[in-house]
Amino acid sequence: MIKYKMKKILIIFSVFLISSYSFSQRGVRIGYVDTEYILQNLSEYEQTRDQLEERADEWKSEIETRFSELENKKEALNAERLLLTEELVQEKEEEIEIEKNEILDYQQKRFGPRGDLIIQRKQLIQPIQDQIFIAIKEIAKSRKYDFIFDKSADIVMLYSDRKFDISDQILRIITRTNNRKQLDSRRDKREAEEEDKTIVSAVVNDDLDEYAEEIEDKTATEKPKKVLTAKELREKMLEERKQKILASRKVKDSTFINNNN
Repeated sequence: MIKYKMKKILIIFSVFLISSYSFSQRGVRIGYVDTEYILQNLSEYEQTRDQLEERADEWKSEIETRFSELENKKEALNAERLLLTEELVQEKEEEIEIEKNEILDYQQKRFGPRGDLIIQRKQLIQPIQDQIFIAIKEIAKSRKYDFIFDKSADIVMLYSDRKFDISDQILRIITRTNNRKQLDSRRDKREAEEEDKTIVSAVVNDDLDEYAEEIEDKTATEKPKKVLTAKELREKMLEERKQKILASRKVKDSTFINNNN
């Protein structure tokens, strides 16, 4: 273990020597982040952690219940052992052993090294880690950092000056990005509400007669249909307008997603 740490220290020291030589003309800009600190200060991480803890508690409760039921079966067997034949006792013991192994397998499936808890933690944490990485790249590019280390990773940092810590800057970038997304979402919602109001207004007022004429033109060349009342015409027009806007919005969202990808 000591050799492993010393090896990492030598690697870092070598990087500094090489970089100092390579960038001697302009100096080397080095910063570090503490991802644990960043995660602890992100509301998204707290929500994700709460979700994982809730699922883990459910699985633990389920496993404890099954073990408790298994223990009851063992006690019941011991209580009636003298009344049963040897073959029947052996059969029940085998059933209990099989059930025990099933519970242990289930426990491993949920909490093992490759279990559901680890997999789901990666799935839930990955988007947040991606945000951190994007923010680090953004600040590294804009402020021309040559190296940015992670203090909470395996790299051994024997000493780090607080002035080189850019964790708070990363937090501000992520918060700013999330706030912008929320603002865009609220703006889209307001626009949708305004569109709905416009549709209702148009249907109730100016466009009702025009729409009725369109319906009459269509029905004149088609098989005779039920004559619609003014209320039915209004409702039908409102529904068709909404469907058109929803279809247009889906196309817009699809184009936005494809452009981002």
